Amino acid sequence: MIYRNWPGSLPAGVEVCSAQLPGRGARIQESPFTSLAEMVEAISAVIVPHLDKPFAFFGHSMGAMISFELARKLKENSLPQPVHLFVSGRRAPQTDRRDRLTHNLPESEFIEEVRRLNGTPHEVLAHPELMQLMMPLLRGDFSVVETYEYRPGPPLGCPITTYGGLEDREVSREDLLGWREQTASSFQLRMLPGDHFFLNTARSLLLRMISRQLQAYLEGIRI
Repeated sequence: MIYRNWPGSLPAGVEVCSAQLPGRGARIQESPFTSLAEMVEAISAVIVPHLDKPFAFFGHSMGAMISFELARKLKENSLPQPVHLFVSGRRAPQTDRRDRLTHNLPESEFIEEVRRLNGTPHEVLAHPELMQLMMPLLRGDFSVVETYEYRPGPPLGCPITTYGGLEDREVSREDLLGWREQTASSFQLRMLPGDHFFLNTARSLLLRMISRQLQAYLEGIRI
């Protein structure tokens, strides 16, 4: 749902195709994934028929990991590659994991960790029934991130642009610079105002930056 308003802010030649994972939106009754490998396998199984046009990936936080591993899987299977990988709010995958395991904490401690990250609306946190509904999804997402194990491999062939929040206490600029090692093409790092969820508070600026790069690609195609 975060991406529902993105189409109106991107170049006319760009179609936004967002992935709705189990446990979210219309799929709220489905069991969420707890493993990144399973998640990437499921997405790759349905995305291949839609790769007949140039495409780019954007992912924020856990979505950055999904996008990166999905691009790697396509490359490993000799399938079309994204023309650009946009990763946001996530340190480079090859860096040492510094997350303490929280997905299996007792409920009260887990809720405090969710509150600390500031990504869940306060209205939800203050509503016990809603929190009980969201708990499997939140624990699943935390498990996906915390159990991820990076496999060394050759860099991607597409450019990578990384975005970070200037006030993000979870992911530093140095954490983001490591993404440079994951591409054999060009790399850019852009820091925006805001904390870990700057894609909400600095959305207009983020979309202008993405639009410029996509527009340059579209104009290159026309040439």
